[in-house]
Amino acid sequence: MTRKGRRLTLIAMALGVLGIAVALVAVAMRDTIVFFYGPTELAEKSVAPGTRLRIGGLVKMDSITRGEGRSVTFVVTDNNRDVAVSYTGQLPDLFREGQGVVAEGVLIGPAQFRADTVLAKHDETYMPREVADSLKKQGMWQPGDAPVKK
Repeated sequence: MTRKGRRLTLIAMALGVLGIAVALVAVAMRDTIVFFYGPTELAEKSVAPGTRLRIGGLVKMDSITRGEGRSVTFVVTDNNRDVAVSYTGQLPDLFREGQGVVAEGVLIGPAQFRADTVLAKHDETYMPREVADSLKKQGMWQPGDAPVKK
């Protein structure tokens, strides 16, 4: 084999190994690329406790309970399933019942989540797309409801 042939073979092998590595990384990350999971999606995926992720939905009405200091518990819902969230820290000013929220943290059990970051909606017309899709499937979506944030 000539020098040029060996070089081309080496380059082709390196590109093949790189392609396989990229494919393995993409397959391993396909579930973590999601911006957040809704409560129903979280239950269907059977995510193991201790997994770090984001959940999103609406803060369920009459679910906010304030504990000692800055501890708060509330329920995130998609009107199909609920996830209880515990959080210690300063909540965003726009956080309130019936509004969209995304919480980042650790799943500590079935339908129980410990958040270390809570993000509230950014304006009056925000609704997470997954929540809107869930409401549409249940027939609870009204044509005049808030537009979906993409």
